[in-house]
Amino acid sequence: MSQKNVQPVTPHRNWAVYLLLIFAVIAGILAFVDAARYMGWLPIAQLGDLNFALPSAAWFAAIMSAIVGVIWFVVAKWIWDLNPSGLLFVMVISVVNLIFLFLSLLGATSFAAIWPAVLVNAVALILALLPGTKAAFGNRI
Repeated sequence: MSQKNVQPVTPHRNWAVYLLLIFAVIAGILAFVDAARYMGWLPIAQLGDLNFALPSAAWFAAIMSAIVGVIWFVVAKWIWDLNPSGLLFVMVISVVNLIFLFLSLLGATSFAAIWPAVLVNAVALILALLPGTKAAFGNRI
């Protein structure tokens, strides 16, 4: 049997990978902004010139938001390296975040408060599911 010279296909970054990278970084920044809000460092709402802040820190929520932010930045690095785990993590984190954001709507949270996070997570999930994005990662997912 003769063997042909088969060259492995090297993955390359396309436009969807770059957009996915940008949205992963934005999601990480939004998670850190949420952590700052839970700590009381940033206002949670504004009404004209009035800023409303939490009177005390919600430590658990702040720590969880900071952890999610770190995860998003690690995932952004994996996306840059075209690591298939990064693409899988984007899918998982986006779905989990969208579920929790939907559940927050059942509570006292208004849609106006969570729409940036919903938009970023939804776009990241859609980009991760595109065939071109999967092809850029070598269809190893």
